[in-house]
Amino acid sequence: MESISSAPRSAVALGTVLLTAVAPLAWGTTYIVTENFLPPDRPLFAATVRALPVGLVMLAWRRRLPHGDWWWKAVVLGLCNIGLFFPLIFLAAYHLPGGLAATLQATSPLAVMAIAWPLIGERPAAVRVGAALVGIVGVALLVLRNPGHVDTLGLVGAFGSVVVSALGFVLIKRWPAPTTAHMVGGAPDMLTLVSWQLVVGGLALLPVALLVEGAPPALDAPAVAGFAWIAVAGTGLAYFCWFRGLSRMPAGAVSLIGLVNPVVGTLLGVAFAAEAFGWTQALGMALVLGGVLAGQRLGNRARPVPVSGLPSGPAVVVPEPAGEYVGAQPCRA
Repeated sequence: MESISSAPRSAVALGTVLLTAVAPLAWGTTYIVTENFLPPDRPLFAATVRALPVGLVMLAWRRRLPHGDWWWKAVVLGLCNIGLFFPLIFLAAYHLPGGLAATLQATSPLAVMAIAWPLIGERPAAVRVGAALVGIVGVALLVLRNPGHVDTLGLVGAFGSVVVSALGFVLIKRWPAPTTAHMVGGAPDMLTLVSWQLVVGGLALLPVALLVEGAPPALDAPAVAGFAWIAVAGTGLAYFCWFRGLSRMPAGAVSLIGLVNPVVGTLLGVAFAAEAFGWTQALGMALVLGGVLAGQRLGNRARPVPVSGLPSGPAVVVPEPAGEYVGAQPCRA
């Protein structure tokens, strides 16, 4: 019976991993779309258009505003995942060589694991820490060239973006969104939670973009198509898949899946921009994908127990004596 029931569970787990991977797959297209279709030197405008319109559409579709303590929680999540993250990552991109910025971003899984331990009781498994280190080496081989000048402001932007996004990802697990079936009392579903974050982040970015970059530029048809792609696929759909994965998997495992992002960006650069690809890049890609896969392969013997001091809802899984951490699942009332 155990072997029979384990097959459906494995299929569900694989489906969750694959759906979560939609996010870094979509994010990996952002660079080439931005370079080829969007107005140059308008990163804050691009970030605002990426978040606010699709967030407003999703909010209008769900027709549910925050309630109670979700007002301040939505603000915190929106700032961490959108409003602060986007300007910081653009700051890193403008003040650091692209390869170095991407390599520093690859430290995100380690930051997520470090924050998840004290906040939600998710103890980082040794294999995931090792997988994250392998992934960082792989990303460095994949994208890092001669670093050139290293700017302090760029380093602040790079590490700041890693920290705020890691905090936002972990808080998604600490403040889980119930499913649609549990919305009778006004609790949000994941689509609603994503819409709140995009609207909060977009509204925070809007005045900054106008103050720093001035009036919006004129947009031609390719620019409109490019914005439509990164807004719908690269933001709305991507964040829904990403946060859904966070609600069903350990934060460390999800963060490792994010390393697929530079792999996709590299492949698209080779295919459409004739960028160089040799044995070094091939080895880097193998290390990244190996790290991602290794981070998903842990034992499945675990028992969920509530974490002391956390709000009702989330639970973490405490391993059996010989096992490893598997993940957190929302408690069902």
